[in-house]
Formats: sequence, structure tokens, C-alpha cells
Amino acid sequence: MSSYQTRRTPGDTAWFTHDRFGMFIHWGLYALPARHEWVKFRECISEEHYDRYFKYFNPDLFDAADLARQAKRAGMRYAVLTTKHHEGFCLFDSQYTDYKATNTPAGRDLVREYVDAFRAEGLRVGFYYSLLDWHHPDFTVDFLHPRRFDADARQLNAGRDMKRYAAYMRHQVRELLTNYGKIDILWFDYSYADRPNDDPRLAWTRGKGRDDWESEALIALARELQPGILIDNRADIEQDLWTPEQYQPLQWIRHPETGELVTWETCQTFSGSWGYHRDESSWKSPAQLIRMLVNTVSAGGNLLMNVGPTARGNIDRRAEEALAVYAEWMRWNSRSIYGCTMAEPDLEVPADCRLTQSADGRRLYVHLFAYPFKHLHLPGLADRVDYAQFLHDGSELPLHVGKAANLSINYEKPEDGLLILDLPVRKPDVVVPVVELFLK
Repeated sequence: MSSYQTRRTPGDTAWFTHDRFGMFIHWGLYALPARHEWVKFRECISEEHYDRYFKYFNPDLFDAADLARQAKRAGMRYAVLTTKHHEGFCLFDSQYTDYKATNTPAGRDLVREYVDAFRAEGLRVGFYYSLLDWHHPDFTVDFLHPRRFDADARQLNAGRDMKRYAAYMRHQVRELLTNYGKIDILWFDYSYADRPNDDPRLAWTRGKGRDDWESEALIALARELQPGILIDNRADIEQDLWTPEQYQPLQWIRHPETGELVTWETCQTFSGSWGYHRDESSWKSPAQLIRMLVNTVSAGGNLLMNVGPTARGNIDRRAEEALAVYAEWMRWNSRSIYGCTMAEPDLEVPADCRLTQSADGRRLYVHLFAYPFKHLHLPGLADRVDYAQFLHDGSELPLHVGKAANLSINYEKPEDGLLILDLPVRKPDVVVPVVELFLK
């Protein structure tokens, strides 16, 4: 059996570990400069200059229903939208700030449109909420603040009160978890109390963590309003989800203290930026995109893949093409992803392959990262496989125990359990072909 016991958490992870694949949506004022979502920090942009983006934010092409359809076609089962990123701009109609989409030329509650559209497509909805806020007057200047190098940077903190800011966050989280129906995921981002500050010019600053956010109260509020909701671990208190970013774990993540398997999700991008970046060029190839999904599930995790809408609200051609790669592959091969996890640990992984296995242990999936010539060797499976086929078209793959057809070498130890599958010489027209093995 491939069913694994993971560390118990407060939220309901059953649906999450079944669905495996979601869409991240990073969107905000940073779509207008179109050169990374941290542009305000990177370029130390003043409030006065950044306010130009607020003045001209008018995403006339934003169609939440179309984006939800693209996500569904790509095989994504849930989504997480940035309701507020580090810049402090809110995509929802919060009563606690004027710095929101309804006060821009957009004049719309974009979170409402997202929730309604994705829910209509049967997708679960999640909210990202930044713990940082470079716009809020009580958020103190630190080494990750755009104004850190101002001549009067130290003096700016006079009168700023992180307790008032923590209360502001609780007010907004209450709005988000009260006004939009059932919310499945709350994705806080992020804590950096222990992050080293290597710039001697900023030695007077420190990072922020659970005490600054008053994380215990924030999380308690979320669980009171939305029982069963999944919460990540980035508020500096362990919760339901572990969230490696822009990193591909090679094995199931274990709790650093207990060694227990944890529920984890890697968040990744199509290119090198989360927000829309017009000139960014490190877009991933179709093979990389599919392999990232397979690698993740083969190690017991979920993949949250990001899109960054433009200033007009659409996703550009490159992002649409990347989603289409997933749509084509998942159309035929999603059975090796949904309801699957890491294969039994005693199974030997063939060269250039990745394994996933259904939760009931009855089906094993071999993902062919490099297509072999004529035969696939599967050690230890001679007496365990009842039938084999390509997943994309259901075509049979003949089985041989210990010896391949037309092979001059006789294996003298059939007890070694070698199973050999006959493959067509030519690789199927699939980015990553999948062999489905029905186990006895």
C-alpha cells in the first residue's frame, strides 16, 4: 500500500493531498511597472512615485471566469489569489483602508470576482495575505522596507505602532473570511525574524516574526471563522502546510524535530517572477513544467503554479501557452496525479523515471522522463503486475518476466523479479509518457 501517515494538523488536508495541483495568482499595482512584484523594494520607490500606479490601475481585460476556465483546463483543482501583497494594495473592498481596487479606475472588488468565478468552475478558493505592508503608516521600517535608505529612515519609525498594524491585519482577515463564503486556504506571507541582515547600513533594523504579527491571535481568528481551513507555516507558527518556494524537494519533507512526514506544497513560477514581468526571459520549457508536477507528487507533495496577470488584467501569451502544456498533458494523464502520492519506498525506480502510486496501492505509474529503447526494465515487479498500458491512450504494453523478446541474454535468476515491458521504438507524442501498471 502507498498510503502514508502524515503529521496531524488542525485543518482538513484530505482534499488537498488528493487534488495535488493548484494555481497561484500574483497581482497588484506592481503589474504596471511590470518588472517584478518587489519593484518598490528593489528600486526604493517613494510613495509619491508609486501612487502613480494606483492612479492608473485599470484592468479592463480582467475576466475572472476565463482565468478560472483556463485553470480548470490545466488540471488545477484549487487557486490562491494575492488579496494583498507586500505593497499593501488590496484587491478587495476593505473598510479599513482607502488603498484598494475599488478606489482606482478599476472600481471593482476583484477578490469577489475571483471567488465567484473559480467557485463556479468547481475549484476550491484560497487567499494569500501579506504580513508585510510597505504602505501602512504603522508598519515599521526595517531592512526589507522600500524606505530603508531614506536619510530620515530611523526617524520614520517614531510613532509607528506594530500593535495597531497587527490589529489592522486581524480586521482585514476577518473581512476576507466573513464576506466571501467558504475559504479553503489562507496563505500568509511571510516571517523573517531570523533572516540575517548583512548590510551594516541597516544594523539598526531587525526582521519581523510571530510577535510582530501577533500570529497566535491572527490564526485563532481564522480558525474560529473558517473551521477546517488550511493555513501555511509562514506566520512563524507551524500549521497545516509546509511551503518550499522556488525549490524542488527531492523527497518527502519531514518535520525537523519529530521526523514525521508533513503535508507540503511547493510554489513555483512559469518564469523567474511572481508578478507580471514584461522583460523576464527564463520561461520554463514544456518538459520542465510537466516534470515539476510529476517530481512533486512523486515526493508526496502538491504543486502551486503561479500566473501573474498584466496591468490590463489578462495573462499574457507565454503564460497561456504554459497553461496549455498542462491542459494537454493532464487531459490524458491526470490519473497519475490526482489521488496519488509517493510510491512504496521499497520499489526500485527505473533509470530516468519517476513513480507515483494511487492511495489504495492498486495502480503504479511510471513517468518516462527519458524514453528508453524498446524495453522498460522494472526490477522487483515480476510477480506483482497484472496488466500494463500507456496511460494517454490505454494501449497495452506486453509483459515479460526475466527475459525480453528477441533478447539474447537469459536471466538466470528469475527470483530477482525483473519485469520487462515492450515499448514502441518511437516515443509517443506526449511530453512525458506515463505507463500505468495494474498491480495484483
